[in-house]
Amino acid sequence: MRLLNIVLGTTVAAVGFWLIWGSVSPFIVLGWAFAVGLFLWVMADSISKIWAWSTLLLGIESFVWPIVLMLQLKGASDELPEAEMGTILSAVVMGLFSSVFWVSFSYGLFNRARKADSAPSKERPAPMSGLRATKKKRVV
Repeated sequence: MRLLNIVLGTTVAAVGFWLIWGSVSPFIVLGWAFAVGLFLWVMADSISKIWAWSTLLLGIESFVWPIVLMLQLKGASDELPEAEMGTILSAVVMGLFSSVFWVSFSYGLFNRARKADSAPSKERPAPMSGLRATKKKRVV
């Protein structure tokens, strides 16, 4: 089950990376996916932590997306056409909104994983209630 979630979390992060960079080589996207998968394998020991890290990466990617778009649209001229300015504005608004959403979501998942780690283990035996120590009578 853990491996399936690592594969799905890696896919989510890789698709986000591919959407940011668009025309980047598939080998770079596969390299990113391998790096994310290895990171999740080492750092995340539970399903909550896998998705916490995956959504945090998606939030960071959402934050970087408008910056990358601005760098790609900025050409040789200092002034941008009005259509490109509208594209940048919508990218900034949507990028900021989705970034805040995914980072907040990952924060909640990290808190959930932390509480689950600090909860008492179910393997600990239950206290023996109802049993009383009886004194043995001495026979004289």
